[in-house]
Amino acid sequence: MTWWSGPAGAGCLVLLLCALAVAGLRLRQGPAVRRARLLLAGGGAVVGGPAALLPGWARQGAARLLRTVRGRPELWCLPAGGVLAVLGRSVLPLLVSLPAVPLVRHRLAGVRRERERERSRAAVIDLCGAVAGDLRAGRHPGAALAGWSGAGLGPGWSAVPAAARFGGDVPEALRKAGRRPGAEGLNGVAACWRVAVDGGAGLAAGLERVAAALGAERDQREELRAQLAGTRSTAVMLALLPVLALLMGAALGADPLRVLLHTPAGLGCLALGGLLECAGIAWTRRIVRAAEGPGSGRGT
Repeated sequence: MTWWSGPAGAGCLVLLLCALAVAGLRLRQGPAVRRARLLLAGGGAVVGGPAALLPGWARQGAARLLRTVRGRPELWCLPAGGVLAVLGRSVLPLLVSLPAVPLVRHRLAGVRRERERERSRAAVIDLCGAVAGDLRAGRHPGAALAGWSGAGLGPGWSAVPAAARFGGDVPEALRKAGRRPGAEGLNGVAACWRVAVDGGAGLAAGLERVAAALGAERDQREELRAQLAGTRSTAVMLALLPVLALLMGAALGADPLRVLLHTPAGLGCLALGGLLECAGIAWTRRIVRAAEGPGSGRGT
C-alpha cells in the first residue's frame, strides 16, 4: 500500500479540501462584510462563519495558501493537481500541474494585456471627444489638452499635458504616448495638432474625425468578437468533454483515474488524448487569430 492510499494521503486530501473551502468562503466575502465584522468586534481579529468550524491547523494552512495565491490565480493549478494526485493515487497529476502554472500565467497575462489595450483605445476616443467639445466651447487647445486626466493611457501621458502647459512639442509628446499598445490613435491626434498649428486648420473637426474612425474600428472589433463567440464556446465545450467523461465514468463506478494512471493502455490513451487536446486548442486559436487579423494578440 502506497502513502497515497494511507492515512497520509487522506490527510493531504482533507487539508487541500479545507484550504479550498476556506479560500472560497474568504473570496466570497466582500470588503463591506469584512469591515462590518471588524467594527462589530471592536477592531479585533474575527474568525466566524463556516471557517470557524475548521481546526486551527486547517485555517492556518488556508491563510498561507490565500496569501500565496492572492493576485496569482495560476497557482491554483498546484492544489488542483494535488487533489487529483490523491484521488488517483499517482504523482503524475501533480507533476503535470507544475508546467501548467507558467502556461496559465502566460494566458492570463495575454488577457490582461488585451484589456489594457481596450482601455487605452477607449481613453483615446474619450480624449478626442472631450478636447473637441472644449474647443467648440472656446477653450484654448493647450488648456483643453492639459485638463485631460489621461486615465488609461499609461505613465507616458504625463509628458503631454506638461508640453501643452509650457509650450513644448505637443505632437512629439503625443506620438511618444501613442507607443503604448492600444493608444496608437494618439498618432492621429498628433497629426491633427501639427496641421492645426502649422496650417491653421480646425483642430476640433480633425479630432472629431479621428474619434469617429476609432469608434468605427472598435465597433468592427466588437462585431467580429460577437461572430467568433460561437467558435470560442464550441472550443471550450470540446476541451471540457474529457473532464465530463471522467466524471461520468466515476459516477458509474468505472474508476477512470485508476485506469488512466495505473495501466499501460490508460497511460497511452492519456498521452494521446493530451496531444490531441493541445492540437485542437492550437488549431482553434489559429483559426480565430486568422479571422481577427494580424496583431490582434487574442486567442480562444
